[in-house]
Amino acid sequence: MSREQRGLGKGLGALLGEGADISALRKPVGYVNKEIAGAREPQDTSDIIRIPVDMIEPNPFQPRQSFDTEALDELASSIRTFGLIQPITVRKKAESRYQIISGERRYKACMMAGMDMIPAYIRDANDQGMLEMAIVENIQRENLDPIEVAMSYQRLIEECNLTQEQMAGRVGRKRVSITNYLRLLKLPAKVQHDLKVGLLSVGHAKVLLGVEDSALQEQLCDLVVKDGLSVRQLESKVKKILENGKSADGESSSASSLPDEYSRVLGHIGKYFNNSISLRRSPSGKGTMTIRFASDEEVSRFLKALDDANL
Repeated sequence: MSREQRGLGKGLGALLGEGADISALRKPVGYVNKEIAGAREPQDTSDIIRIPVDMIEPNPFQPRQSFDTEALDELASSIRTFGLIQPITVRKKAESRYQIISGERRYKACMMAGMDMIPAYIRDANDQGMLEMAIVENIQRENLDPIEVAMSYQRLIEECNLTQEQMAGRVGRKRVSITNYLRLLKLPAKVQHDLKVGLLSVGHAKVLLGVEDSALQEQLCDLVVKDGLSVRQLESKVKKILENGKSADGESSSASSLPDEYSRVLGHIGKYFNNSISLRRSPSGKGTMTIRFASDEEVSRFLKALDDANL
């Protein structure tokens, strides 16, 4: 997907090195090893199958009636390059007919990209308990890639109405592990693709999650693939870039130069999040505030404080 690259200081090019064409290493995720709809019965609701586009119909109860054309074009371009990383979810309506439960935007983008088969989960919309069991069983397999695990957690949240705490109990993992996997789905499509096909490790992905600028995340991802950087080497690159003292718009940003009222904001809010809060402000007064929380409880305590103060 094309996007405008933003500067991060004069030294960024030297730190990242010259760009290289590494497209040959990236092949679209096509799920070509998955069954085609109708090839076997019964369908496993925890697995992904490929469905011909002419067998899929939109959901008439879809609340979103309009889709941003430019955003769809960008998603279609991404799908042509990387494939559909996150499958849609459908229910079987009749013989050889499936109706979309979630993912209509992805479905439309796949049509624009010229795909004749769309990867999808088939859900029995009338049996919530069986669906939950199937997804949990799927998570416990050992051959899932990190993105598949993250998507399974996301399905449990969206389709089975489970909290992260409940999921942790179901799958036998710590809640912080659930949170870390879900964060992978916030990475750009290029990074998710490379993580899915094994060009990038979860350790690399965690380092990239510490970088706020998505364009820089993609540049660093390219660098890992091109030069075979270890996680430690990537950490070093990121540290040097951040120490360069430049924000995404190329303007200097220093916590020590913040006005007193900004420091007070950091102090007041930070105490609810173990001081895991940062603020960047340009000389023009524009900026961003980032809050990182370790649990739902931290957010609840902060909201309670706001409610108690009638804010």
